[in-house]
Amino acid sequence: MQSLLSGLSLPEVGLGAIFLISLLASTLLPLGSEPALLAYVALTPSGVWPAIGIATLGNTLGGVITYWMGLGAHRALAGRATRDTAEQQAPPSTGPAHQAGRWQLRAQALAHRFGAPVLLFSWLPLVGDPLCGVAGWMRLPFGPCLIYIGIGKFARYAVICGVLLHFFV
Repeated sequence: MQSLLSGLSLPEVGLGAIFLISLLASTLLPLGSEPALLAYVALTPSGVWPAIGIATLGNTLGGVITYWMGLGAHRALAGRATRDTAEQQAPPSTGPAHQAGRWQLRAQALAHRFGAPVLLFSWLPLVGDPLCGVAGWMRLPFGPCLIYIGIGKFARYAVICGVLLHFFV
């Protein structure tokens, strides 16, 4: 990991490193993109808006990848359940499995009730990245999800860089 970080060291690589680190940080990998962005902005205060734009693009793309992972997992599980049901050809159960279906419907109703705007919080540590995966799992519409993920990520980077430039540079 140290060799990867030294290969991406700033300012030699600059915006490309910010994009890559932001992308990787927005998947389920335990990585933060803020140090790279803040280091770049501290070295190049005049390049704050391009840096915010590149970081937002990379982080949003990472959120989209996580969304598609959630959607793919849902489709794979649904396909497996369909195959298993077809193989068993058993009548539907009215026991605990039926109750689990009812809870799943309740969770889907809540996700659809709050919908894509909940992805404004996709920037939060620990819960933001899985939130994108859950949106895909719940099959929320992709277009609004993309917009809300991007707005949330942009707002975080803009605030962080604004604080840095106002108080420290």
